[in-house]
Amino acid sequence: MKVISIITARGGSKGIPDKNIIDINGFPLIYYSIKASLNSKVIETWVSTDCEKIAAIAKSYPGVFISNRPKHLANDIVHAEEALIQFSEDYDYDLLVFIQPTSPMIKPEYINAGISMMKSGKYDSVFSVTEEHWIPRWDKDVNPIKWSIDKRPRRQDKDPTYVENGMFYITSRSALLKNKLRYGGKMGFVKIPLKNSFQIDSLEDLDLIKKII
Repeated sequence: MKVISIITARGGSKGIPDKNIIDINGFPLIYYSIKASLNSKVIETWVSTDCEKIAAIAKSYPGVFISNRPKHLANDIVHAEEALIQFSEDYDYDLLVFIQPTSPMIKPEYINAGISMMKSGKYDSVFSVTEEHWIPRWDKDVNPIKWSIDKRPRRQDKDPTYVENGMFYITSRSALLKNKLRYGGKMGFVKIPLKNSFQIDSLEDLDLIKKII
């Protein structure tokens, strides 16, 4: 079974310029995803990018392949699926590990756990989550969301929920091309500890990650 990974890293980040290669304690952000993939059971590690600077940095790590992402698939409104489909129409494999470079706490053992689940034949897709215990949530108009203030539940009386943390998704080539989605069918998840689940989407996130990584 041919298992490959693809790390999507476009160059047009607006919130944090050059986010995917911004320095995180001496290494570009994308390095952490590349390192985890190269040390996992993935056979080939690909970086999909429209940016020459990102491509040059990615190629500096032995074992990394580059998929040149067309500019029309690298803007703010394009879903990652479109780049994954474009790649998969041109390249043959069995399982695809789609990794987003914004989770620098990713570890090879998390990827391997997902691959093992897929190889068991019990799942059509797998993705990473973080467990969240119940907390009272409110909408912008200060209305409780799915609970009542006069019947406030205890945390231990509510089942935990699982938050998709965006670290990685695993699916088969056939399912991706058929469903046009990163997941579907019988889905499973890999639970990532909270301390390793943070993503970098803002300067505040960046400051936090630099302190804990």
